[in-house]
Parts: sequence; structure tokens; C-alpha cells
Amino acid sequence: MGYDISRSCSFTGHRPEKLPWRYDERDLRCVELKERLSGALRSVAESGFNHFICGMAKGCDTYFAEAVLTLRDEFETVTLEAAVPCETQADGWSEEDRERYLYLLHQCDSCTLISREYTPECMLRRNRYMVDSSSLLIAVWDGKPGGTMQTVNYAKKQGLQIIELRI
Repeated sequence: MGYDISRSCSFTGHRPEKLPWRYDERDLRCVELKERLSGALRSVAESGFNHFICGMAKGCDTYFAEAVLTLRDEFETVTLEAAVPCETQADGWSEEDRERYLYLLHQCDSCTLISREYTPECMLRRNRYMVDSSSLLIAVWDGKPGGTMQTVNYAKKQGLQIIELRI
């Protein structure tokens, strides 16, 4: 690990199926969320955070990774780490989603592979790795039970600072 955990920020958020706009990123609610996420990331970077960890799922993780890459253009110390739950994460995705994923993956400064093969717990292990490797969590969610809520609750238990962007 070549970064300072106290200046590391991880992310959790919903996949498209749980978003009110689903896959329509032109929806004004999605546009507004991306603006709020970019603003939060800018504030975090300006306060000294420079390492960002993303789980690389569809939906909010993708928005996060893209926003960090934009931020990296302005802040030369910003790095993006992909925390990939398993090698086959994107295998069942549409061609468009898979191409976007592979593009983002290749733009990352580092990649941590949690498991070579899919296992029932690899997503949970990925989420815990991200929390355990940072001191701040940004969460985009609706407050309802699911993987994002589990990650937020784990981050609270671990004492992380949490920025919630509710949808």
C-alpha cells in the first residue's frame, strides 16, 4: 500500500436498478447527482484527500470513477484505485457497460483484485477492503437496506467519516 489511509476516500452507491432513473443518465436527477458528487469530491480533494477507491460496479461507482478521473486532471496527486471483487465482474454486462468498465479500469492508477473467481462473499469482501483502506466514505443511497447500507454501517462501526449523498 503506497498511500496514506488518513487521506484515502472510498465510495459506495447504488447500481442502476436501484436508481430512480435506472440507466437514463440524461435524467435531470442523475445530472444533479453527478454534480453533487463532483462537488463533494472537489471539497474532499481540497481538504487533502488524494487516494480514491472505487468498487467498479455499474451505476454510482461508475459516476464516482469518472468524477475522480476528471479531478485527477486538476490535482496531480490524486490517484484512483479499482477494488475489483472478482475477475468476472463485468462478464454478464452489456457490451456498452463492459467497454465503459474496461476503459475506467485501464485509467486507474492501481487495481486490487479481491478474488479470482466469483464467490457469494466477494462483493462484501470488496466493500470491507475499501472501508478498511480509507478514513472517509462517500455514499450515494436512498437509505434502504442493501449492500450500500451494509457498507455504510460497516464504515460507521470502523469509525470512518461519512459523506452521504441521498437520492
